[in-house]
Amino acid sequence: MKLLSCRMLKKEGKTVRVASFVSWELFDEQSDEYKESVLPSSVTARVSIEAGSTFGWEKIVGAKGKSIGIDRFGASAPAGKIYEGYGITVEAVIEAAKTFC
Repeated sequence: MKLLSCRMLKKEGKTVRVASFVSWELFDEQSDEYKESVLPSSVTARVSIEAGSTFGWEKIVGAKGKSIGIDRFGASAPAGKIYEGYGITVEAVIEAAKTFC
């Protein structure tokens, strides 16, 4: 989803890149230089995509960023249906990214 969204935005002439976070703790342990190379402080247009709760992502996306995820409990269905039902789609990612343009 994130890579397809990235490709589609690039086709529209947008400057986009993807950073994958396996672990916040692991990222926090890295040098400031590394963290700045992955998430430049000059870039505030950030969107996070999470298959679960968006809690905590504000630390990565910042005050102006957008987080897409599931902030409710109790849903049960195949992943694709859950994602679509909660707005975790390529279209939602593109729409969130375009709010910065």
